[in-house]
Amino acid sequence: MLLENKAVLITGGSGGIGRAAAIAMAKEGASVLVTDVNAEGGAETVRLIEEAGGTASYITGDVRNTDEVKTMMDAIVDRYGKLDIAVNNAGVAGELNPIHHQTEDWYEQIMDINVKGVWLCMKHEIPLMRQNENGGAIVNLASVAGLIGFPGGSLYSASKHAVVGLTKSAALELASKGIRVNAVCPSYVNTSMLTNMLEDQPRLTDNVNVASPMRRLGTAEEVANAILWLASDNASFVNGVTLAADGGLTAM
Repeated sequence: MLLENKAVLITGGSGGIGRAAAIAMAKEGASVLVTDVNAEGGAETVRLIEEAGGTASYITGDVRNTDEVKTMMDAIVDRYGKLDIAVNNAGVAGELNPIHHQTEDWYEQIMDINVKGVWLCMKHEIPLMRQNENGGAIVNLASVAGLIGFPGGSLYSASKHAVVGLTKSAALELASKGIRVNAVCPSYVNTSMLTNMLEDQPRLTDNVNVASPMRRLGTAEEVANAILWLASDNASFVNGVTLAADGGLTAM
């Protein structure tokens, strides 16, 4: 199995891509600590993993809060003895509005969760990984909106460009320490986040359906497979990349 004897931390693991990644990694032999602010969803992810014969546990944690992030790190060491892989997935999309209609409240929420949350988690994940003989791997969830513009989603796009910058910078800092840092950049994926966005902005439905040259949405499982590969030793010479899982959108 690809991740046998690996200890994995996944933020935002109560559903969508986070849940799919947790399930995929557990199937490959990892012990997974699922974190989220949604306790019910997190517990459901753990239940699905355990029913399939995997090992997982849950802890409530807000990636914006230093003390709660530290508690996550303490939990994975207490439960699994180490941290080999971190998937920094927690994020929000915010409202879709022109930039001059965006609010300070949304700015603060998006930047706190999407940017501060990724930085804060890496800040406390890295020291644990440096204790490992074989280092570790970090996979951050960015977006194609972190590679190109996103009309109506300026704050989200800015936050994901920041995640790409954090990823590349950390990859360079840690390359000689045996810790790889990469990012996955999904496009439109069939998750509750997309469903909620389309409910708020139904006029975008047609745009979403034709956004990919493949003329379909991605699935959470397809993005999870990209995360799994980047986190595994199969990608041992892959560092500092932004892997677009977008059906070809950014090739246009």
